[in-house]
Amino acid sequence: MIQPAFSIEGRAIGADQPPYVIAEMSANHNGSLETAKRIITEAKVRGADAVKLQTYKPDTITLDSDSEEFQIRGGLWDGQSLYQLYEGAHMPWEWHAPLFAHAREVGIAIFSSPFDDTAIELLESLDAPAYKIASFEAVDTSLIRRAAATGKPLIISTGMADEEEIAEAVEAARSAGCEQLALLHCVSGYPAPAADYNLRTLADIRDRFGAVVGLSDHTLDNTTAVTAVALGACVVEKHFTLDRSAGGPDDSFSLEPEGLEELCVGARTAWEALGKVDYGRKSSEQGNVQFRRSLYWVTDLEAGAEVTPEAVRSVRPGFGLAPKRLDGLLGRRLARAVRAATPTKDEDFLA
Repeated sequence: MIQPAFSIEGRAIGADQPPYVIAEMSANHNGSLETAKRIITEAKVRGADAVKLQTYKPDTITLDSDSEEFQIRGGLWDGQSLYQLYEGAHMPWEWHAPLFAHAREVGIAIFSSPFDDTAIELLESLDAPAYKIASFEAVDTSLIRRAAATGKPLIISTGMADEEEIAEAVEAARSAGCEQLALLHCVSGYPAPAADYNLRTLADIRDRFGAVVGLSDHTLDNTTAVTAVALGACVVEKHFTLDRSAGGPDDSFSLEPEGLEELCVGARTAWEALGKVDYGRKSSEQGNVQFRRSLYWVTDLEAGAEVTPEAVRSVRPGFGLAPKRLDGLLGRRLARAVRAATPTKDEDFLA
């Protein structure tokens, strides 16, 4: 089976490449452009491949309404209306250009999740290298088609979407010309318990939809994300903040710098450990041949002597013939003299 793959700004992403780690800024700028820039710099320093923004205005994502269905009851954002939440969390559009410039200056990929056509227009003007469709927008097939029509790589999170809805999102993307598609398995809880992730779904998503698979991880540590890499995730996205206690709407379930660095190292280590099917001796084992058993001479014998059970033993180190060959050596005659405490060799014996 040919593994699906794609690339962002020349960085290949797929099963044969190290996992692509995305640091999701979301609302963790907490209203400060300088904080947003520091998040980008720190993401680069800690080893992330990309930083991701969210591009919307409160008026493009919801309505300013006092109706009950617009009020948040319970959870992290209890007591706010949707409009109030997004008014406080959104990133001002005039920040996008300086943030894109800053990311390019420090050398990290930057792209965003658009939430309407005007957001895509803004991001296209900044030459965004890819687009990410957020989980709650995975049912917005019009938005997906608009993003796919740019011809850029497209990443879709699948939180809350069922199998049929994921299929509809994939069809919308591909029908609009998307040729590079990744689907991120996701649980849209903030935070989400690891037990909800059912990571065996990753392989099914890959096989069912023929897309690169990854994980958008909302758990509080890195165990789920690293495990996902071992199960085939090629992309890992995690919310990132400078300070989990800073009080922003997403800070409490985001990784801090040390945690992001641990994620980048752990994800790559998990990918390297997967390797390939290989039963051969590994480079790290070469020095330990001394501790393996092999056949050694335990008495001095002259050329022409017959090999008896008393003349040879299986001992450490492992520089002689394999112990399994012992029975085949007994009774044979020597082609040359041998000395005790030396390894047996094929050339010791007459043909």
